[in-house]
Amino acid sequence: MSSDIPKVAVLLAAYNGMAWIEEQLASILAQTNVSVWVYISVDPSSDGTEVWCSEYAQLHHNIVLLPPVGPFKGAARNFFRLIHDVDFSGYDFVSFSDQDDVWYPDKLERAVARLQVGDVDGYSSNVIAFWPNGRRLLVDKAQPQVEWDYLFEAAGPGCTYVLKNRLATDFKQLILNHWAEVQEIALHDWFCYAFARSHGYRWFIDPVPGMDYRQHAYNLVGVNNGWSSALARLRRVSGGWWLRQIHLTALLTIGRMPTEIREIFGLILNAHQCRRKRRDQVVFPLMYLISHLTSDKSHRVIK
Repeated sequence: MSSDIPKVAVLLAAYNGMAWIEEQLASILAQTNVSVWVYISVDPSSDGTEVWCSEYAQLHHNIVLLPPVGPFKGAARNFFRLIHDVDFSGYDFVSFSDQDDVWYPDKLERAVARLQVGDVDGYSSNVIAFWPNGRRLLVDKAQPQVEWDYLFEAAGPGCTYVLKNRLATDFKQLILNHWAEVQEIALHDWFCYAFARSHGYRWFIDPVPGMDYRQHAYNLVGVNNGWSSALARLRRVSGGWWLRQIHLTALLTIGRMPTEIREIFGLILNAHQCRRKRRDQVVFPLMYLISHLTSDKSHRVIK
């Protein structure tokens, strides 16, 4: 499988992406010192994305448009479809891509170089968020990893993820084994990181940004910055969404989630082991307690 030039499968989930996808694909095809193949899955769109991608793929031998099987009604389900359907066996690495970012030319080369050192299996990085008005902001996710952070957050934006083949293949097997259950997972990147960490895979979060992370009105998950983002997070916590995702992620990766009062307060008292960023460690106890007080919970163990 391995050769002098590392071979990378890029999984790109698209939906109504005509405004940005050409620039994104151009930046992927411009990657240096790697052999890239792009697999595109399009959630049925109203702006001609499917037709454009079909025509673009005919012009590029290393771009494959998967046949339509949607609607997926969410990016996570679209990515799970890509992981389910794409054969990784001929690739050294697997990478995730959104439709609307701009990758720096050495994004994959830098990730592959770190993964080839041999002591890590998964890679993600910081990004530079940018807005139509010209604003730019470093999104810093590269704080030191802690014992249980994977149960409560991702390793940064999924569009920065690059996985060794073995990790990608094992993650795929989990998805195949629990196909019905993973349809309820809302954030594929958080789920992937949780699987990797909980199964003994090592992860590196690069402080050096590898891409420009586009911000616009249609972002499923954008930059957590400002009061509006804080209020949106509070609504997800108080409405039960966050806790349901925590429980489902834990059930699918480690088989259970602490639900006894003593276990819940144990996590609250050890917030420094549950989130990476100091700010998040401070607010975690209140958020986690609110989520339990306001949620209608049901628990089960997945064997």
